[in-house]
Amino acid sequence: MTISGGTGFLDVNTRARAELPQALRIALATGQLRRPLATTLGPVLDLLVDGDYHVSGPERLPDDQLLTPTDAWPPSDESRVGYYRTAIRTGHRPVAVVLAVGERELIIDGHHKIAAYRAEEVAPAVVRISQGQAYSAS
Repeated sequence: MTISGGTGFLDVNTRARAELPQALRIALATGQLRRPLATTLGPVLDLLVDGDYHVSGPERLPDDQLLTPTDAWPPSDESRVGYYRTAIRTGHRPVAVVLAVGERELIIDGHHKIAAYRAEEVAPAVVRISQGQAYSAS
């Protein structure tokens, strides 16, 4: 998909944090994402700089995949991490959003989720937005 008229708030060279609409935050927290992903993640995609992107997932992140936080790491809200740890232990799979730029993967949303997955030693569920791939999003 091609983004034209994006705000550029989520420039890959900065550590800007996105404030997502509540409905999207709930969908990511519960892992209940509607298809097509490009439509569901529209509020995130609108924050990107203009260019070509591909949206994929949710998928499991390999254990050795390094992520670059765009917010404080480790996350300071231990109760939020605890909430997600409990959800993961009971079989829920909250979804984080990462932006892949070459070899770098930036955590756009989901710092607490990633921390919880790592603490539970479970591969995180992520939706990946890849820059520079001009084909249609799922």
